[in-house]
Amino acid sequence: MLSYQHIYHAGNLADVQKHALLSWMLAYMTAKPKPMSYLETHAGRGLYHLDADEAVKTGEAEAGIGVAETWFGADHPYSRSLRAVRAKFGATAYPGSPALAAELLRPQDNLHLAELHPQEGAALTGAMRGSGAKVHRQDGFEMAMAVCPPTPRRGVLLIDPSYEIKTDYKTIPGFIAKLHRKWNVGVIALWYPILADGAHAAMLTALENQALPKTLRHEVHFPAAREGHRMIGSGMFVLNAPFGLESEAKWLSDKFAALTG
Repeated sequence: MLSYQHIYHAGNLADVQKHALLSWMLAYMTAKPKPMSYLETHAGRGLYHLDADEAVKTGEAEAGIGVAETWFGADHPYSRSLRAVRAKFGATAYPGSPALAAELLRPQDNLHLAELHPQEGAALTGAMRGSGAKVHRQDGFEMAMAVCPPTPRRGVLLIDPSYEIKTDYKTIPGFIAKLHRKWNVGVIALWYPILADGAHAAMLTALENQALPKTLRHEVHFPAAREGHRMIGSGMFVLNAPFGLESEAKWLSDKFAALTG
């Protein structure tokens, strides 16, 4: 059984990049009246509390959203989601991407969330109660293949594995290509860590060699969370990227660049 639990890293700088871009995409797509679907392959527990011992121990949230929250104006969808979640669950609450999506989507939209880890899946079910989300206690890649093309067909899929399974780097490009053939209108967003050893590089080369439509590759770099920590950045690869996402990503890059001077 996989051991990764995101509570140790919730609200870190990688989350800031991922959640800022995701919230922008969801806000853009829900600005139109047509319903949409949101799917997530590795949902985690969906909701975190940053005063938990695990989060305090690493200090990643303090150096992440604790610093970056001032970047976003009150009307930014990321800020709106943060406020809504804190109003419901307390000042130290932090939305994982499922809770963020639940705040931004509408009653006519569908949510499909997969989580295989038993404890994380149980927590996710509790966190999403009343949201209308369907929680799939199964492998997320299998869920995506089974559900896609979703109803409604218009939608976003977030692929956000922990990469504990090292073969994910090799299998994800083929998975995305196959999924795109089934669901050619879907916005498919892949998050990946940027590690000091460059483990992500071959995966990104394989994705770019497939000549997929309307792709956006966005990467930010930041100091390692602590001595010996391997992650030094965060990336998002988006297929069928919505119009305007490139400008939002550029704005976000400028904010991250200021962290490192």
